[in-house]
Amino acid sequence: MDNLDWERLGHQRVPIAAGLRAAATTLAELAHTAARETPDDIAFIDGLRTLSFAAIFDEAQSLAAGLWKLGLRPGDVLSFQLPNWSETAVINLAACLGGYVCNPIVPIYRDAELTAILADCRSRAFFVPGVWRGIDYGAMAQRLAAKLPSLALVISVRSDGRHLYDELIAAGATKRVELPQVSPDAVKLIMYTSGTTGPAKGVLHSHRSLPVAVISAVRQWGLRRGDALLMPSPVTHATGYTVGLELPFSLGLTTVLMERWNAEEAVDLIEQHHIAAGVGATPFLQELLEAMDAPSRTTGRGILPLKVFVCGGAAVPSELIVRAGKRFAGYACRGYGSTESPFITFGREPGDSEATGARTDGRLNCYEVRIVDAQDKEVALGREGEILVRGEGLFLGYSNPAATLEAFTGDGYFRTGDIGFRAVDDTLTITGRKKDLIIRGGENISAKEIEDVLHQHPSIAEAAVVSAPSARLGESIAAYVRTRDGAQLSTEELATHVLSAGLARQKCPEHVRVLDELPRTAAGKIRKDVLREMIRTELSASAALRDGAPETAP
Repeated sequence: MDNLDWERLGHQRVPIAAGLRAAATTLAELAHTAARETPDDIAFIDGLRTLSFAAIFDEAQSLAAGLWKLGLRPGDVLSFQLPNWSETAVINLAACLGGYVCNPIVPIYRDAELTAILADCRSRAFFVPGVWRGIDYGAMAQRLAAKLPSLALVISVRSDGRHLYDELIAAGATKRVELPQVSPDAVKLIMYTSGTTGPAKGVLHSHRSLPVAVISAVRQWGLRRGDALLMPSPVTHATGYTVGLELPFSLGLTTVLMERWNAEEAVDLIEQHHIAAGVGATPFLQELLEAMDAPSRTTGRGILPLKVFVCGGAAVPSELIVRAGKRFAGYACRGYGSTESPFITFGREPGDSEATGARTDGRLNCYEVRIVDAQDKEVALGREGEILVRGEGLFLGYSNPAATLEAFTGDGYFRTGDIGFRAVDDTLTITGRKKDLIIRGGENISAKEIEDVLHQHPSIAEAAVVSAPSARLGESIAAYVRTRDGAQLSTEELATHVLSAGLARQKCPEHVRVLDELPRTAAGKIRKDVLREMIRTELSASAALRDGAPETAP
């Protein structure tokens, strides 16, 4: 099957504003330069191996050639659903070298999500880990390939299988092919993000658009060539991908990849590699601080060498940022962005006050930003409204052209769906969102997707899914349902139902409440704001009772 008409799908938005300087070279060109000028410098470290800039460029060239020999051509989509292994960096670079479109997929996804994604982007090759954390990804991929005509190759990484990653590297190394010259404006990435009205949407970035805001942000953190950064976030997420997989080539950094999050191990890695920077969701920072004082540690209450830790993706308590500032050589701060518009803010500068990092979501990065009311009229500084952004760091569009048209204003501003205000010092503070999304531990989850599955349950007449507060994850999932004939449903029963539909375990409701009627507006629309307040009040009261309860005898 022919690859998608990326030129038609991308470049749909109106021309961006002048004045912002985009990347002039591709990642492939940067990697070639690094391999030639600093061949022995370390680019990636994971639990199994260490890759220099020369080694990763050589391996990526072989992989790109091996894929070319198997029939892949520029514009074909190359998907991977892998943990934070160094092979992900090789696959990403090989895609750039071959002109292939890279499609990272988060490991939590199962048959339902994978089928939708791989079919939408017409993926030609799919890299999977075999059995990992109890899930047989290889078997799952083969099941999907049987019903996806586009999917020609399932490639096993660090595992047995029909097509092996190592064999593909070896085949490409025996005889290199002349790879194409890739335009910086060609589509480089399609990454899927949870939609508010249905299935995930494919976000398209070019070689030029993707690095602009990321490089601009990281340069504000005071990092230098040779500094190491820790990447606990999945590299199949926008943050993990752009910071973890791409920055070594752009800024000469070293990425230390964590296959699985473990806070005590993270402390050890930070000390061992003298890690200068980290980026992750709220639970990473919370548990990192707790691990520093864990009884099992022989050296507690020290100072970590981190220059900066940028935290986002979920609610970030100000107190947490302040605590971190006392335990790091540098500082922690909040940051804000999305797959469509990475790093709208970069956090704070080294000379900024602690309040800038703790009480705001950071200083504006290289975007033009407007805050508007319901009529799209710009509001005054300090007033809340929807955040609109425009600039060269924006994505090209969605794989669904209709979704692209809906997401942009006529003059090229992207509607983020987030609510916030801009201050006189050019900081941005997020106060809410219009989008019906739940952000659970940094993972965007569509309420609509879960509701669609719940409505298939024979006992459910109506369902509404909302966010609930979570001390660890920021938000959890609450389902309010109206049942047929007054049936009662347990959390376990609904979890079984959601999993049987092929959704990820993280999408199972953690709180289930049965109501005779769901609250509605005069027009009949379900009042999700009321439901969110109901679960917030209930959980707050439960926490207060636990905290105030007398201790029981052992």
